[in-house]
Amino acid sequence: MEHTWQFQLRITVSPKLAGDLRANPQGVSHAALHDVLCRHNATLKCQFDAFADYVNEAEKQGTENYPLYQWTRQTIENPEKKAKYLQSFTVYVNGDEIYGKEIADVMEAELQALVSDEGIKNVARFDTNPANNPQPPKR
Repeated sequence: MEHTWQFQLRITVSPKLAGDLRANPQGVSHAALHDVLCRHNATLKCQFDAFADYVNEAEKQGTENYPLYQWTRQTIENPEKKAKYLQSFTVYVNGDEIYGKEIADVMEAELQALVSDEGIKNVARFDTNPANNPQPPKR
């Protein structure tokens, strides 16, 4: 049986651009990035903010139903990791954090073309194949 994996793109940006993107996830402060995002009905979500949202939701709903709660809380409280994740952004397409190969291929190429000293440092691609992803930490 052939699997159809889904994909996710993330970008790493400079601290200054990260602040701008956290304030405006459509990327209006970076015209070329904004154009790519608009073309694909995409937005950005700061990884640190996503982690903080997860922790807040777990604390409101009850942490027993959130298996990554402890790991995520420790991550956002660690100054080095916080600095790293404040500069990392997940690309959402049509509101989804994972999407098909075709859109991932096109967007990855367009985002790679923006990597420079203008603020975008790196583009990373992830897939839903469990063999390529670390398992959740033990509690």
